[in-house]
This record gives sequence, structure tokens and C-alpha cells, in this order.
Amino acid sequence: MKGTTLGKGFLFAFLAYFMWGILPLYWKLLIAVDPLHILAFRILLSLVLTGILLLAQKNTAWLAVFREPKKAGMMILTALILCCNWGLYIWAVNGGHTLEASLGYYINPLVSIILGLIFFRERLLPLQWVAVVIAFTGVLILTVMSRSLPLISLLLALTFGFYSLLKKKLGLAALESLGAETLASAPIGILLLCFGFGGNGSPVPIFTGFRGISYLTGLPLQTWALLALAGLMTTLPLYFFAHGAKILPLSALGFTQFISPTLQFALGLFVFGEEFPPRYFITFAFIWTAVILYIVSLRPAPRRVF
Repeated sequence: MKGTTLGKGFLFAFLAYFMWGILPLYWKLLIAVDPLHILAFRILLSLVLTGILLLAQKNTAWLAVFREPKKAGMMILTALILCCNWGLYIWAVNGGHTLEASLGYYINPLVSIILGLIFFRERLLPLQWVAVVIAFTGVLILTVMSRSLPLISLLLALTFGFYSLLKKKLGLAALESLGAETLASAPIGILLLCFGFGGNGSPVPIFTGFRGISYLTGLPLQTWALLALAGLMTTLPLYFFAHGAKILPLSALGFTQFISPTLQFALGLFVFGEEFPPRYFITFAFIWTAVILYIVSLRPAPRRVF
């Protein structure tokens, strides 16, 4: 592979993971908007943008998915899982849990290893087994010290892991997949506009009907402008990632994917000033060790010279 082509692939991958990494800054700018309503706008505006792009390309492959009952069912399930992941992430960041969210995305590649083992009978390399055990130990330590499971981290890792698994089974290109997912999610997006979170930061959604979005009319123009960018902030990094993934080998992608949670971690700790107790330090030390071993395991084996 030529150096210029490889460099281009790295640039695309870096831009994708950089945008995903700084996404918490964008969600924080929308903190005046209910997380459920942010999710609704993200779904619906992403559908509009991807729909326009796909129609401009005269691409109808993403619509053909819904003609086959089995694939349509898988796509609806994929959309539900994606909505859970997106919604939980927005709620976590704007609720002051960015560090826990970053932990989830550090764990995610290791969850994908386990899912590959279960569903695709992929073989794990010895270093990958060690990485999984170390990561599990870190989560166990956090659970014991906190006396509760790190639910935000685990749910983000699991939902994104299963989302990736279903995407692999469906086999659609990145933009086609997002178009189909957001189309399947559109009814959820509309329904979410009828809900809101209760007072005092209650995590329980309460049905309010469309009257619950009346507060949006009182938001400043800059907030509306930022909200209008939700589709672009979702589609653009995916576009960069799709191009980078075509060029880069798996080992390179395996390394670059940790740019995103590292930036999230830095934002949570240094920008948002979230609490970082000793149990978090111990857990992250285990997870970072597992991540390093995972990256090393992706290096191609040296060729034997006879």
C-alpha cells in the first residue's frame, strides 16, 4: 500500500474518531434541551441528511432491506439498539457521566471480541484472552468498590457491541446502513418528542404529549442552530470512517478507535471537572492495560524467513 494512500486512510480515520471524541462538547452546548428531544432531532435530521445524500446518488439499496422480512426485522432491532446507545450517551454526558461513558467505549472492542467468539466462532489470540480477563478484572474491582455495577459503561459497551454485530450481519455500506437505521428509528424519534424527563434530573421518562416540547420555542437562536446540526454531527464522522475503513488495515483501525474514548476521558476530567475517585483510577489502569494488549495483539505476525 502506497504511503500517500495509507496517510489518507489515517487522516479519514483520525477525523472520524476525533469528531466522535469531541462530541461531548456538542452535547453540552445543548444542555438546555431535554436529552430525549436531542435524540429525536438526531434521528430525524440524520434521516433527512442521509436520505438526501442517498437519493442524490440514486442509491435505493438501503430501502430494499425492508422488502425482506428477516432483514427488516434485523434492521428494526438494530435501530432500537442504536437509539438506546445514542440516548444513553447523550444522557450520560449531559448528566455528568462522561468518564463512565469513555470507560464504556474503552471496553467496547473487548466486548466485540467476545461477541465474535460467540456468534462467528472467531479464535482469540492468547494476548486477546489476557486483555479480556484484565478488563473483566477491572470492571469487577469497580463493582466491588462501588458496590454496584458500572451500568452506564457496560450498557454503552454492550449496545454498541451488539449494534456492530447486527451491522456486520446485514452487510450494508456505512451511509446505506445509517439511512435504513434512521428510517426504522423515525417512528421512535417522533414518539420521543411526546416524552421528557421528570424534574430534579429524574432518569424516568414521563409522557407529556407534544406540549412537552413547547419550551423549545423559548430557546435562543444559537441553540436552535446547534440543534439543526445534529444530523451533520452524526453523518459526517460516519462518512470519514467509511472511507478510512476501506483503506486502512484492521490493525491500524484497532489503534485509531481509541482516540475517541481518550478524548472523552480528557474532556470529562479536565474540561467538565468530573470526579475521579481512586476506584476509577484503578479500573482505568486495568482497562488501559487491556487496551494496550489488544492493540499489540492486532499486529501482524512476522514472516518467517527460511
